[in-house]
Formats: sequence, structure tokens, C-alpha cells
Amino acid sequence: MDIRQLEFFAEVARHKSFTRAAEQLLVAQPAISKSIKKLEEEVGLILFNRSERKVSLTAEGEALLKHAESILDQLAHAKAEMEELSGLKKGEVRIGLPSMVGSYYFPGLIIDFKKKYPDLQITVYEQGTVKIRQMLIDGEIDMGVVLEEDVEDGVEVLPFLKEEMVVCVPDSHPFAGRSAVSYEELTQESLVLFKEGYFQREITARASRMSGLPLNVTFETNQISLIKSLVAKQLGVTLFLRMVIVDDTHLVPVSLDPPVYLKLGVAWNKNAYLSKANQAFLSFMMDRMDS
Repeated sequence: MDIRQLEFFAEVARHKSFTRAAEQLLVAQPAISKSIKKLEEEVGLILFNRSERKVSLTAEGEALLKHAESILDQLAHAKAEMEELSGLKKGEVRIGLPSMVGSYYFPGLIIDFKKKYPDLQITVYEQGTVKIRQMLIDGEIDMGVVLEEDVEDGVEVLPFLKEEMVVCVPDSHPFAGRSAVSYEELTQESLVLFKEGYFQREITARASRMSGLPLNVTFETNQISLIKSLVAKQLGVTLFLRMVIVDDTHLVPVSLDPPVYLKLGVAWNKNAYLSKANQAFLSFMMDRMDS
């Protein structure tokens, strides 16, 4: 049993297909089939059910997969750490960011980080906090911005931002002269919102539950600039973090009653290996917060 056999085995198990595994690994399918057959002969067990249209793991295959994934993960971590010992000349930061925070808090931070560590790659995944939390658990990202109160066991979080979520209206709207609006009043407005999965939608759903009234969502988009434009043209109202429209002269922020504050933190799986690149990003971020 060698590493290459385990890689082939895990890939076939992941895709439930010899053909798709071969395509993913850029290896001829017969080579993968031969390798799996040899692995089965070595362990003396059948690892895949091949009678179905999609191959599936046998009970013995399920047992081996747990060990194979653990071995491959450890090998990947070892390779990554050895590369990083050269002095942060290689490495990637994979971070999930909600739209508003990603657009208005992180750009300057990322630019300054890249100036200090030009050889490190930063990959940003723009999602809602619910999706980011799941991506973190599934290991699809290294870190992600989530709501502090939503973190689960096994997740470490660094608080970094507390910001009010406000109703945003055009300056001609009746709410523009108000200091606050109720949840019931919000449900009676036409709404321009992000798509499902963003905390903005949870607030409006909460308003609907509290008032007993259905929401009137007239338009959905994850593009902040488009939402701003539609609200300014009186298609409806929206909710943003206050910092998103602090410099916008055509939109007016109005607090909810009671007000809503988001406590956000950068989270990571404390049971997973956090690479030197990610450690450097966290350290850089903490220094920026303290300055």
C-alpha cells in the first residue's frame, strides 16, 4: 500500500466514479483501475461495489477511507509546513467574507498585507455568514468571517468588528427624517435584499415573524452597488451595515427599534492545521486592530 494508491482510492470514493477520478487526477482510467485492483489484492478485501451505475464503497472501503483521508491530510500538512519554513515564500490564505464586510473593511487590510507578504496568495470566497460557517467546518476555507454568537465547538474566533445594521432609504423617503423605525414598519416596505443565506435576510425574516406580516421582496441581488442604485431610485429600501453608506450622500441610515448590532469575528477550525500564511494574516490583523 503506497500514497499513490491511497490518492487514487480516495478520489474514486469522492467522485463515485473511476472516470471522473481519472479526469480529476489527469491519469488514464486503466491506471486507476489497475491501482485499485492491486490495493484490494494487497488488503484482501473488496473496497468498491461495481455492479451499480455509480461505484460505491463497501463497508470495508468505508473503513479504509477514514484512514486514507487522515494519512493524505497529514501528508499535505507536512508538505505545506516544509514549504513555509523557507520564510513565508509560499502559501495561501483562503478566507470567506460576507459581501458588506469584504467590500468595506477588508480591502485596505488585504492591500497592506500583500505589501508586507508579496509572495503569499489570498483567495477570497464571498458568501453569507451561514455558508461561510459551513465551508469552515467542511475544510473548504481556512478562515471566515462569522457572527460571534454562531460559532460552534471546535471553532476559534477572533472578534474584530461591532457594527449596527440599519435601514437604508433614499433621502426623499418618509423614514429619512426618523431616528428609528419598527420591525412592523419595515415589513410594510418594498425590500431590495441580498439572496438567502445572508444575515440581512435573517433580520427581515425576524421582522416578519414579529409583525405577523409577509415580506415584500421586490428585488434580490448580492451586488451592493446595484442595491444602492435601486434604493436611490426608490424601488425599495434595504438593510446595510452603517459603514457601507457612511459616505453615500443619496442614502440615509435609520436605526431599527430595537437596534441590531452585528458582532463579527474571524473564525478558524482549531482542530485543523492553520498554516504559517494564515497565522501571519491573523497576526497582521490583530496588530492592525491594536494600532
